[in-house]
Amino acid sequence: MKILVVNSGSSSIKYRLYDMAEESLLAKGLVERIGIEGSLINHYPSGKDFLKKEIDIPDHRKGIELVIEALLDSRYGVIKSISEISAVGHRVVHGGEKYSGSVLLNEDVMNTLNEFIELAPLHNPPNILGIKVCQDLLPNIPQVGVFDTAFHQSIPEQAFLYGIPYGFYEKYRIRRYGFHGTSHKYVAQKAAEMLGKDLKELKIITCHLGNGSSITAVKEGKSIDTSLGFGTISGVIMGTRCGDIDPAIIPYLMEKENLSFKEINNILYKKSGFMGLSEGISSDMRDLEEEAIKGNKRAKRTLDVLYYGLKKYIGAYTAAMNGLDVLVFTAGIGENSPKLRRAVCEDLNFFGIRIDDKINYDQNGKKAIISTEDSKVTVLVIPTDEEFMIAHDTAEICNNFRPKAGH
Repeated sequence: MKILVVNSGSSSIKYRLYDMAEESLLAKGLVERIGIEGSLINHYPSGKDFLKKEIDIPDHRKGIELVIEALLDSRYGVIKSISEISAVGHRVVHGGEKYSGSVLLNEDVMNTLNEFIELAPLHNPPNILGIKVCQDLLPNIPQVGVFDTAFHQSIPEQAFLYGIPYGFYEKYRIRRYGFHGTSHKYVAQKAAEMLGKDLKELKIITCHLGNGSSITAVKEGKSIDTSLGFGTISGVIMGTRCGDIDPAIIPYLMEKENLSFKEINNILYKKSGFMGLSEGISSDMRDLEEEAIKGNKRAKRTLDVLYYGLKKYIGAYTAAMNGLDVLVFTAGIGENSPKLRRAVCEDLNFFGIRIDDKINYDQNGKKAIISTEDSKVTVLVIPTDEEFMIAHDTAEICNNFRPKAGH
């Protein structure tokens, strides 16, 4: 069974083609700068030369057409016919409260997704656009939606409700939704596999750390709390997002600086976090670490705030689960910053966390156990693979919906 995974953004399309019978990657690629000058497609077939093609890509339809052409190309392609694709799995950021798992996309589901646009105005529209284009260009191939929010639908009421009038939840469904669910689910499952244990018997904290970050408490295989909430701004500081702040700051700044709602929103989402605290050094963790080594106080200050925030969440979620068996670092920063992992795990002796410095640095970016043998908590680095998780869910759903013989 070959599954095409599509992650459609506002000006880009990421894609991968998997052979799920062997769980192998056949090809991956990225369509960039859709509707912008200098648009191109980068196509990487496994075991073959890669293709980079600069071409005018005015819209998503043209982008998906180029993806199909690349997959079928006599030199760079990996399939001979579109009929070899069994299904298409789509990343969808927001599934609201309705979807606690991946679903086969039909007219009713698409209508519901349109209702959720106001919950994820930047992400859901291009996700939906990508689905519609694929439905049009691949009309006889099943399409499946895999939601970033779905894994977190197991969070209990006391963790997802905010302390505002309950009527706002009833009227507008204002609550903690959480994101990066596909990644958290994937690395939690991989952690159990690595340790040869039943996922349902483990208490795990997964740290998905990148330009956008979230921490999740996973108990008995289910998300019970997560740091991102109604939107994608809460939790630890991120590349340009502020993380947790006192809500009183917002009206105070709006009055003092004479800011509009749009302006304050832009500050909180795009001018804060690493970029804001470092006073413009960078939104990239690697730049901050380099500057901190040179003695830059602004860079060090920013890193210290991040480390402290992570420790607080690890402590809080350990309390919420009444224990901790496994701590996982994943995503761009989590996988590739041994300094962060060491700094976060320092002074957590109360939890019995001890990491092996040599393994932590030597195995950087690779799947590894980085804790010592006498550590009471196993600390892991697991490269995330959200696309594979999407392919896995898509294959599972299509197998379940496949008509049985004789029917």
